[in-house]
Amino acid sequence: MSGEQRVERVVVLALDGVYPFELGIPSRIFGAAGGRYEVLTCSVDGQPVRTNADFTIGVEHGPEILATADTVVVASMASSHIPTELSAELADALALIRPDARIVSICTAAFVLAAAGLLDGRKATTHWHVADLFRRTYPNVDLDPDVLFVHDGRILTSAGAASGVDVCLHVVRTDHGGEMANWVARCCVVPPFREGGQAQYIEQPVPELGAVSTAATRAWALERLHEPLTLADLAAHSRMSLRTFARRFNDEVGLSPGRWLIQQRVTRARHLLEASDLSVDQIAGQVGFATAASLRQHLRAAIGVAPQTYRRTFKASAVAR
Repeated sequence: MSGEQRVERVVVLALDGVYPFELGIPSRIFGAAGGRYEVLTCSVDGQPVRTNADFTIGVEHGPEILATADTVVVASMASSHIPTELSAELADALALIRPDARIVSICTAAFVLAAAGLLDGRKATTHWHVADLFRRTYPNVDLDPDVLFVHDGRILTSAGAASGVDVCLHVVRTDHGGEMANWVARCCVVPPFREGGQAQYIEQPVPELGAVSTAATRAWALERLHEPLTLADLAAHSRMSLRTFARRFNDEVGLSPGRWLIQQRVTRARHLLEASDLSVDQIAGQVGFATAASLRQHLRAAIGVAPQTYRRTFKASAVAR
């Protein structure tokens, strides 16, 4: 006999210089999960918080509620407010977080976690624009500026701005399965997965006037993931030379065509593992991997687990709902 659905408490920490958009992401995403989360916002002293915009935000709670959080989200702040070291107030607030609590940073808030020593020896990410500063300041952190978010144990770090949506959806998916995360994404009118990493958002040369996009070829390829697509197939469909297609594809997506294909196949495989009873061999064939071993290799490289482990995790989440 199953008991009542447990409500997870998410506490969002707002610091001076906070971006209002990022501050609102946890409430919007977790709030769309059908009452499975309670989202509260606090500051280090319970006082109003200056944003990077022309208004101040009043919060209902002080730092004491951090001790009650199952998940803590530290919202990002403007570059001028990035801390080089923790103030006594902020250090005391972070010390209240339970050792078993999950901690999520959005964008520049990774600097806060790093200053607290929470990222030492871990893989992490932050906004690409401040990646060099982060590397210089925190050389003990394994920074990957090319991804949208990193999940390393109980610590999750995300890249700039809207990647806060990606990491919060990932938390919902981890807690309650793919169907719930997809439902939340539909409610918020955002994609459940975004393709590519931060590289596609880094400043690139403006394409030449009249340049043909690779978007139609990407859509064509997504309908044929089960086929052994090659770079030559993609270039032929786009009516470009191999070299031109590869360059334009990378400029638009931030990934090589081959890496993008693998990413799409892994994404499709994850969906089938969550939503179907197909065997790993059958799924491998449907998404275009030559063998189940190849699927296992690529899934493990992408998210660190084997297909059956992934399936058990999300099937269990679905049953728990």
